[in-house]
Amino acid sequence: MNILIVGVGGQGTLLASRVLGTWAVESQKDCKLSEVHGMSQRGGSVVTHVRIGDDIASPVITEGEADYIIAFETLEAFRWMHYLSKNGVIILNNGKIMPMPVIMGVAEYPENIPETIKATGKRVVSLDALELAKTAGNIKAVNIVMIGAFAKICGISYEEIVYAMTIATPARFLEVNKLALRKGYDVV
Repeated sequence: MNILIVGVGGQGTLLASRVLGTWAVESQKDCKLSEVHGMSQRGGSVVTHVRIGDDIASPVITEGEADYIIAFETLEAFRWMHYLSKNGVIILNNGKIMPMPVIMGVAEYPENIPETIKATGKRVVSLDALELAKTAGNIKAVNIVMIGAFAKICGISYEEIVYAMTIATPARFLEVNKLALRKGYDVV
């Protein structure tokens, strides 16, 4: 299983990859992770490659081979959709974080990104992860909401993914993360 997690700095893509890696290890599967930080501290792209299987040699997913793209931000889904395989799925948080050129007024945020992606024949599952994270009690739990949605789509049991999340995330956020995970799992 090849999973590309995309977002911008501060959205928790690295933590999300650790949750999936923990799930893989706990499920007796080989797992490789590769992180690309870019200008993450300035709101730039952050991409994490997660490869899970029986014998994974390389941690990097090549273009056209991602089974899933988990996109924490709409424009990042658009930027990375060429990595999706023919039968792959993009799980998309419909939230927008304006990049610096848009903030400065030298560029415009593209309109209708989910529709544009769907028009290419890609399968898109869209959700409002920010709103679900708010109802869970922490707007920073968007990443955990998205992991919950991914787990449900992949057929991973809630018990398995909550166990992995419990191992991989700080204990002080455990209760809010359990609620965020459940909200993502149930919304799909």
